[in-house]
Amino acid sequence: QVQLVESGGGLVQPGGSLRLSCAASGRIFRTYTMGWYRQAPGKQREFVATITSGGSTDYTDSVKGRFTISRDNAKNTVYLQMNSLKFEDMAVYYCNANVETLTRTTINYWGQGTQVTVSS
Repeated sequence: QVQLVESGGGLVQPGGSLRLSCAASGRIFRTYTMGWYRQAPGKQREFVATITSGGSTDYTDSVKGRFTISRDNAKNTVYLQMNSLKFEDMAVYYCNANVETLTRTTINYWGQGTQVTVSS
């Protein structure tokens, strides 16, 4: 079994910053692409950013220049630094990871989500 545990969400004013973390644990042989998605009330879950095991990154256009995704492969942890937050960034943020387990099966996992609230 593999678990993804997110942390770092909270309440922030517009223009503020938050840093999300997501640690993968369990029967992990290797983690591949890790990323962040978000879901606002009444909307579908959407892509935010991903990072490969080699460090290549991709972002949705609305967060480019404001968010930075990074990872620590030794800790199986992915981060999302969010700066210049806007009202429209408010959502539940979900961590996602492709994990090769000890049985050498690659499975896609989701975290439980962490709430990001942007309010003045």
